[in-house]
Amino acid sequence: MKIAIIGRGNVATNIFHTLREKNISTEMFSSRSGLDLLPDNYDVYIYAVRDEALQEVVSKVHVQLRALHLHTSGTMPLSVFDSGTDCPDKLHCGILYPFQTFSKERLTDFSKVPVFIEAKGIDDISAVYAVALTLSGHVYETTAAERQRLHIAGVFASNFTNLMYSVAADIIKNTHIPFSALLPLIDETANKVHNLTPYDAQTGPARRHDENVIKQHLSKLDTEQQRQIYSLLTECIKNKYL
Repeated sequence: MKIAIIGRGNVATNIFHTLREKNISTEMFSSRSGLDLLPDNYDVYIYAVRDEALQEVVSKVHVQLRALHLHTSGTMPLSVFDSGTDCPDKLHCGILYPFQTFSKERLTDFSKVPVFIEAKGIDDISAVYAVALTLSGHVYETTAAERQRLHIAGVFASNFTNLMYSVAADIIKNTHIPFSALLPLIDETANKVHNLTPYDAQTGPARRHDENVIKQHLSKLDTEQQRQIYSLLTECIKNKYL
């Protein structure tokens, strides 16, 4: 099996290195230029590009009809590969969505990454499944609606959580306390939900409805935005534990 990865970003880089480590013939190509000269001797073309660029990139790739075309987006539909005047040669296509946060600077152990797949027909889903298994043993077939809800859940679980780390860093920025002092707390909070539900793992003044502590915290925050974030999240927690 020969695989071409279109894109050079975080997801593309991690897929590329994972496949190369498994001795699978893989090349990575820029999505910004030269797509009309893309070799047509690959079995699989994986599009790991920004959502807003995906449709345009797909329309520029024209290769032999037996190739399998996959995109890695958590939100874009399978219909970006639909036959038409722009892309009449995408007969075999699917979605290969790795549910993880990726960085070029820190390569991910793909064997632990859940991969969610989608395709139109039985033959194509089998082919997508085979490709997914080269990356991870945790492969799940899903619907478009489920994948989109999963992507939203990931934003809350990862992106918004990381923003809270940044807010916490700002709060202690002008003290002698290093951010590393928060890491054991961060790690333990993440570890707890391996054994407890998020509902049962919740602690803190909002969970206890400790109004004195909440008021004190609000009075110590430096910016109105920090106070708004604190107040909104506090109310969310309090309402969940009435």
